Amino acid sequence: MRKLHGPERIARWSLYRPQQRFPIAAVLDNIRSAQNVGSIFRTAECAYIRHLYLCGITPRPPNRKIEKTALGTTLWVPWSYYPDPLDAVQYLKDQGWTIAALELTDESVPIDALSLKLFPLALIVGNEVTGVDDRLLAVADLAVEIRQYGEKESLNVAVAFGVAVFSLIAVLQGGQRERQTPDAVVAK
Repeated sequence: MRKLHGPERIARWSLYRPQQRFPIAAVLDNIRSAQNVGSIFRTAECAYIRHLYLCGITPRPPNRKIEKTALGTTLWVPWSYYPDPLDAVQYLKDQGWTIAALELTDESVPIDALSLKLFPLALIVGNEVTGVDDRLLAVADLAVEIRQYGEKESLNVAVAFGVAVFSLIAVLQGGQRERQTPDAVVAK
């Protein structure tokens, strides 16, 4: 076994990449940390999602602190800015997107239990301290949660986004990621 580098990595990843970006968008609801935003950009590019909507006080490019963690992905991920996240959500609703708030509520469902019928899907990711704004919860079609098993009640927002977006891709791919491997996988 050896690590893949440079062009080998790109060749491997090109086996997985769909023709078009996945029908997933994210609404960043007043994220405070530029580093979290940069990390979300980087994950959004690796997940190949459709769009990021940066809203309210969420830092936006060009921004040195975003770039520190985004590593250039702000140039590849489609994004736009809305001063009021409610306007971004309404725009997406008008375009026929399902709106899912990533928030633990009395009606939230596990994110990995969603149906394909809900796509295209826009995921609202809330503020690091206050979570998803109540105004956005009121207009969301549903709330989704990440199953957690420990004592801590929350994940960092950028980490939660990563878990959520790859869970959504797994739903799109029928519960298991399509994988074309160059060699047969041998059980050990």
